[in-house]
Amino acid sequence: MHLAVFGSGYVGLVAGACFADVGNDVICVDIDKEKIDRLNKGKIPIYEPGLEDIVKRNVKEERLTFTTDAVNAIRQARVIIIAVGTPPDEDGSADLKHVLDVARLIGKNMKDFKIVVNKSTVPVGTADKVTTEIKKHTGVDFAVVSNPEFLKEGDALADFMKPDRVIIGTSNAEAAEVMRTLYLPFVRTGRPVIVMDEKSAELTKYAANSLLATKISFMNEMANLCDHVGADIDWIRKGIGTDTRIGPYFIFAGTGYGGSCFPKDVRAIIKTADDQKFELKILKAVEVVNEQQKVILLSKIEQYFENNLKGKTFALWGLSFKPKTDDMREAPAINMINALIERGAKINAHDPEAMEEAKRIFGPKIHLFQKRYDALEGADGLIIMTEWNQFREPDFYLIKELLKKPVIFDGRNLYQPSRMRNMGIDYYCVGRSSGRSPITKKVTIE
Repeated sequence: MHLAVFGSGYVGLVAGACFADVGNDVICVDIDKEKIDRLNKGKIPIYEPGLEDIVKRNVKEERLTFTTDAVNAIRQARVIIIAVGTPPDEDGSADLKHVLDVARLIGKNMKDFKIVVNKSTVPVGTADKVTTEIKKHTGVDFAVVSNPEFLKEGDALADFMKPDRVIIGTSNAEAAEVMRTLYLPFVRTGRPVIVMDEKSAELTKYAANSLLATKISFMNEMANLCDHVGADIDWIRKGIGTDTRIGPYFIFAGTGYGGSCFPKDVRAIIKTADDQKFELKILKAVEVVNEQQKVILLSKIEQYFENNLKGKTFALWGLSFKPKTDDMREAPAINMINALIERGAKINAHDPEAMEEAKRIFGPKIHLFQKRYDALEGADGLIIMTEWNQFREPDFYLIKELLKKPVIFDGRNLYQPSRMRNMGIDYYCVGRSSGRSPITKKVTIE
């Protein structure tokens, strides 16, 4: 099948590469000529495990091409996938400018029947808006499909190749059948392809991410309660995670969620409800809890150093919002770094993949180290903000030797409190029994 994918960012590049890998001819279109030139040279603009190999393989076998020629791509393709960005506006709503720009291009240049697929995360009613925009410029028949993506950064290829489910929103029978055929190679083990109306498909994406965000904020509130009563959130996680009605996923306490999806999607669905004069009380609370959680570890750091962080140096491991990505969008590490700098502290930071992004965000405000232990030398304490695997079993004796004080503030609960005590390391984490008095001081960031 001939496909055109508009947008060569995270979603578009993964989708284009995976569709090409099962034999489709895919043209990826982007207005950024520099990005297209880099892709044609085999340079991948994002870090995603396995993506570079699959892109290079399909480019070599001429199933995957990159271009700025939108008109040619539209005319060649039977299925046109819109995977451009939908950044949040100031009011939290998704900005559909780029989506509608592509719809306009399609309407002006299509010569025969096309299936136009919204894969960008878009609010309810976007399929109608895309349909209206295309119809302004053509009398040729077409169908619009809502096909939301459910990709986790760091595991995107597996999520695409072996999806839990495929959601197809369309009222057009031909489009539904073509989409089923397109996804057939990925659901051969019986994973469901669910066909529904467009608006339900659009809302399904927001509902899924909002529910996962709710689980995270709920567990973080339970962790904070554990700090006050002396319970251990890790035992609670195991106790409730074995309940099949709850499950073991997305119930790890920490310093809050970040990234490109959860914060944006929670705000967008709240805005959609507000526009309908309907209040989503639970999700508004989820958002408040998450923002507070991003600085919960700061209260423990301030208490340990008796509210005097001026002149202190902290080693910080982990900058990306989660492991296996270089994405720092709304990462809790950003909140932590800004708060520490405001209090006069210095930051020595390390991350396996997000160093360039951190340099772009912070510039000379922080010191970046390519090797994790180099960041520790002479620091007053170690702060862990991302649960990269290489942080799980470090050389604790070397950590004690390099730090001025043997203290770790762990925002991801990587280590056992009893083990840290036995090693003579002061250890502060989130919601776990550590033999310390509960933290009662509330910290707010302006």
